[in-house]
Amino acid sequence: MTPKAQRFTLPRMSHAEAPLPDNARAIIDEEEALLARVQSTLDEARRKSARGQDTQGLVAQLQVLRDDASTAAEADLPHIFSQMNQLRSLMERQESAKLPDPHAPYFAHLRLQGTGGTRDYLLGRTTFADVGAGVRVIDWRFAPVARVFYCYEEGDDYEEYFGERLAEGSVETRRLVVIERGVLTRIIAGPLVLERGEDGAWRSVSRDFATLQSGGAGTAARPEFLGTGKGARRIDDAFGVTAMLDAEQYEAVTTGPDQPLLVLGSAGSGKTTVALHRLAKLAFDEPQKFPQARMKLIVPEEGLARLSRRLLAPLGLGNVAVQTRDTWLLATARSAFDMPGIKLWHDTPPLVSRLKRHPALRRALAARVGVPKTDAGTTLERLRKRLADAYLDRRFLDSVVHAAKGELPLTAIDETMEHTRLQMATPLAKALRDITDAERLVTVDGRAMEEDTPDAMAGTVDLDDLPILMFLKAQHTSLGLERLAHVVLDEAEDFSLFELFAVRQLLGKGRSCTLAGDEMQQTDAGFAGWSSVLNELDIRDAATCRLQVAYRCPRPVVELARQVLGDQAPDTPVNGRAGAPVGFHHFPDEAQAQLFIGEALRDLVAREPHASVGVIASSPEAAQAIYRVVEDQPWARRVSDGEFTFEPGVDVTDVGSVKGLEFDYVILPDATARAYPVDDESRRRLHVAVTRTSHQLWVVSSGVRSRLLTQGGAAAPR
Repeated sequence: MTPKAQRFTLPRMSHAEAPLPDNARAIIDEEEALLARVQSTLDEARRKSARGQDTQGLVAQLQVLRDDASTAAEADLPHIFSQMNQLRSLMERQESAKLPDPHAPYFAHLRLQGTGGTRDYLLGRTTFADVGAGVRVIDWRFAPVARVFYCYEEGDDYEEYFGERLAEGSVETRRLVVIERGVLTRIIAGPLVLERGEDGAWRSVSRDFATLQSGGAGTAARPEFLGTGKGARRIDDAFGVTAMLDAEQYEAVTTGPDQPLLVLGSAGSGKTTVALHRLAKLAFDEPQKFPQARMKLIVPEEGLARLSRRLLAPLGLGNVAVQTRDTWLLATARSAFDMPGIKLWHDTPPLVSRLKRHPALRRALAARVGVPKTDAGTTLERLRKRLADAYLDRRFLDSVVHAAKGELPLTAIDETMEHTRLQMATPLAKALRDITDAERLVTVDGRAMEEDTPDAMAGTVDLDDLPILMFLKAQHTSLGLERLAHVVLDEAEDFSLFELFAVRQLLGKGRSCTLAGDEMQQTDAGFAGWSSVLNELDIRDAATCRLQVAYRCPRPVVELARQVLGDQAPDTPVNGRAGAPVGFHHFPDEAQAQLFIGEALRDLVAREPHASVGVIASSPEAAQAIYRVVEDQPWARRVSDGEFTFEPGVDVTDVGSVKGLEFDYVILPDATARAYPVDDESRRRLHVAVTRTSHQLWVVSSGVRSRLLTQGGAAAPR
């Protein structure tokens, strides 16, 4: 089979080809000879393994011993069990002696010159060595020598501890290689990029495809600078905030103080700009009516809360409270129920949380609510039991799931019921309190007996239950919450109807508030629509502003974002500015993609040390995997729980943490079919990730690229 027939198609580079340099041919010959030697060595190792391994014979021996054990005398059993354990251990050793895949045995080549001479190391997923043949394949995730590849460039001197041994030397060769179905198809060696064409011939291609375009540093809004529009009108109003706002933004900012305002717009259109400038105008124009102490900004995530606090300071709004949705819910529930301590469960199953936040539950529960005879029925504990009765009613949950019209699976019913049973169980300490000493309920390591067991859930409530419990109480009595002069909800599409009901209790008679959102960026299924949002807040006369220009993202990103949304995209296209093209990169293996990203990041940080870079993975687990490639670099940060510093460097995070944020550069490291399947929720999540960049976006995938980028989405180059 020819190389052309064997290759797994990679994205073709559209850059102009250069003549093949003399040294390039030497590199190609060397790498192809090395690959052939590795494959030959693996073939021989496989033959030896087949000759020496008699797994079927071991299985037969084990079966005989099992038969013997069933009829043997009790005194003979220890000897028989010992033989069985020995056979099992031998089988496990044989099964664990896996060899590298000959079709893709490694994906990087490292040659080191040290005190022991010159040695070649090949980074792959499985460790294998044949010293006689000069073949050393190391597991890139665990082998200590792999650190040299991550932390040093070709030509550098290295000094690293491998265990307790100090190793010193120099890096002679450091190359990324792509091997597809046993054929070498690409070599990246510093500035030199070599690629095998579909005709089997090697070519030197431009390095541009492997580097992010310069000029992005400082294009994203920084904490001390609130990004605004590009209108020509400079505003020097009496409220003391001067900014470049476009006409639409300015009109929204100057909406009457007592009129609710709904600001809609795509990512980067200036929704947050409008909301915060309106706060500043209210505080300056009518400080008595709108004191900062009685205004609040509520956002879904901690990262956006941190950014918002820093953006408010230059506007003179340092005393305006900024809270995440979760923090605000807990504080409000404590006040509403006059309970400083509420035992929360912080690991609610995603499907259970999804059901509790869905509009269908809001409608069903409203129909189910009964009026108690006295207010004694509105304590937290009594309302918790009433809510549990609903969660344990299969017929009720079935009606919720069916009313969700496909947005909730039937499995949500059993999962919610089981979760509720565990939460409503009697806590172990309480159950055993009368029959044993309290000291006996503590383990030897000082932890509670039920810790890390399902019993730990007993007596807890989910965070998603808090607004529902407040909703139930408000049907019968006041929540007793202090009213606010003005409330801002940013990313309002992520607030459930129950949460909006709780916000409603904070609004004054004039319903003065600002809602900023984009239905295309909802991260939870079941957004009820803006009319339902306003209805839940008891708002009838909201002014609505839809911003039409995307200032953050360049046009190629705006177009990609629209294609990803497919039939969910708004009817009116959003305009974008000219900018760098989106880079698409696909690899057969995840590890190759990760190492490629690591190379690109090192190059970018060296060229633009003041740039902000977001590596946005599909999940926290995926973010941790890509972070391992760059964790030794001083500029790399693993950001979880929204702990962004907004300093130059590389933030490795996940899509659930970046709503409302922006970076100069963004890399999506795992745009795969598994991470982003073809469904509406994945479209919205991928859309959020795509639209975080202000300069350039890279979309990197491995294995099977997400169909959202190829069908009904962007036609990524192949």
